[in-house]
Amino acid sequence: MSEIPGDLKFLKSHEWARVEGNGRVTVGISDHAQGLLGDLVYVELPEVGAEAKAGEQIAVVESVKAASDVYSPVSGTVVEVNAALSDKPETINEDAYGDGWIYVVELSNKEELNDLLGPDDYAEVLDDDEH
Repeated sequence: MSEIPGDLKFLKSHEWARVEGNGRVTVGISDHAQGLLGDLVYVELPEVGAEAKAGEQIAVVESVKAASDVYSPVSGTVVEVNAALSDKPETINEDAYGDGWIYVVELSNKEELNDLLGPDDYAEVLDDDEH
């Protein structure tokens, strides 16, 4: 199993959130999720200015195997998207927690962060999935 960065929070559906400290949160999908999907061939990014709602679909990643919805871990306004993924979606396969980020949201409700899983709790979800 891949290393889970300690500075991230997670949804059970395998999205991660990195709190940037400026009221913004960077979002991507976990290394586990990209491994399950296989080679990504397309990423449908949210629009800058779109309203993200916690737990609701915001983007789509497609692999040779399947298309998978990406759910927003937090609510707020999308302020940046990783446009490089349009040309190189496999960046998520190569660096899910780094260059493979999907979008940045301006947080509207900080309390929602408390509802997300910490790295240890997320690791337990992965263990449960495998058993």
